[in-house]
Amino acid sequence: MKLGIVGLPNVGKSTLFNAITNAGAQSANYPFCTIEPNVGVVAVPDKRLDKLAEMYHPEKYTPATIEFVDIAGLVRGASKGEGLGNKFLANIREVDAIVHVVRCFVNDDIVHVEGGIDPARDIETINLELILSDIEVLDRRIDKARKMVKADKKFQDEVDFFTRVHEALDAGRPARSMECTGEEAALLASVSLLTNKPVIYAANMSDSDFSGGLDGNEYYQAVKKIAEGEHAAVLPICAEVEAEIAGMDYEEKQLFLSDMGLSESGLDRLISACYSLLGLISYLTAGQPEVRAWTITRGTKAPQAAGKIHTDFERGFIRAEVIAYDDLIACGSMAAAKEKGLVRSEGKEYVMQDGDVVLFRFNV
Repeated sequence: MKLGIVGLPNVGKSTLFNAITNAGAQSANYPFCTIEPNVGVVAVPDKRLDKLAEMYHPEKYTPATIEFVDIAGLVRGASKGEGLGNKFLANIREVDAIVHVVRCFVNDDIVHVEGGIDPARDIETINLELILSDIEVLDRRIDKARKMVKADKKFQDEVDFFTRVHEALDAGRPARSMECTGEEAALLASVSLLTNKPVIYAANMSDSDFSGGLDGNEYYQAVKKIAEGEHAAVLPICAEVEAEIAGMDYEEKQLFLSDMGLSESGLDRLISACYSLLGLISYLTAGQPEVRAWTITRGTKAPQAAGKIHTDFERGFIRAEVIAYDDLIACGSMAAAKEKGLVRSEGKEYVMQDGDVVLFRFNV
C-alpha cells in the first residue's frame, strides 16, 4: 500500500512524514523544500504477530508494511504547471490513497502560503487543482464514449453517468463525493481520477489544541464537516508531538502518550484509518521459519489470498487450513487447537477474515 502525503507548503506535511517514517526528509520554513518525493516504508503495528513470535520463535519476523510518499507542496495553478504542479500531479497519480495534511494551528513564526489559517480554503485550493486535472481526463473519456454510442446504444448510460460526474467536478465537488450504485462505482474506478482516490484529512493541530479537546476547535470542526461531505476520513493529529516521540523507546513513548491521554501514536491511528478507509485486513502465517502478516482487501477469497504469497499457491490451490487467531492463542499451540477441532479445512469459496492464521495446501 502506497500513501501520498500532500498539502500546501508549510502545513506540517514534511514534519509529519519525518516523524512517522524517520526517513529524514528535509523540513524547512519555505515552500518546495521537498523537491523530489521522499519515500519511507514503515511496519504496520500488529500485536498478534508479537504473540505468534513468542509461540513459534521464528527465524524471521515480517510485518505488513506501508509506503509513505512525501509529495512536494502544491500551490494555486498546479494543474497548469505552476510551482511543481506537474510533478505533484504525476506523483499523486501513483498512490493508493491520499493523506491530505491541513494546517489547523496558529504560529506566527511559520509563514502560511495563503496568508492566514483557513482549512476550508486550503482544502479547496488543492481539491480545485486536482479537479481541473480530472476534468481534462473526463472530457477525453466522454468524447470516446459518445463516439461508441454511434455503434452501440448501451454506451449512452456511460455518457450520462460521466456527464453527471463532470457536473459535480464543475461545481467544485470531488468525484469521491458522488453517490453511486455498485455498477457506477466500478465505472468511475475505470477512469484514473485524482479526486476519486480515498482521502484521509490529517488535521494538524498545535500541542495545546490537540490535548485540549476537539469539540471547541473551529479549525478541526471545519475539516471534519468537509470530510463528511466527501465520504472521506478525518484524523486529528499533532505533527510536533509525533516528531517528539519518534525517537523514544517503547516504554518512554507509551508513558508520554499516556500522559497526553492517548493509547496510540498518530502513526498507529493513521494506519488504522487507512486500513478502514481502503477496506483492508490482514491474515497471518506462522511457523518456525517465519511469522508474517499479509494485507488483503476485505472480501478476498482463499485462493486469491494464497496468491499474495506466490502465484503457484493460487494456481494450484487445494484448501486452506484456518484457525482464528484468538482460538490459537487460547489453545496455546496448533496441536492443541487441532485436538479441539478448531482448525478448519476451507475451500475455494472461503472468504478470508481478519486475523485468520492460515496454512495453504496446493499442488502444481
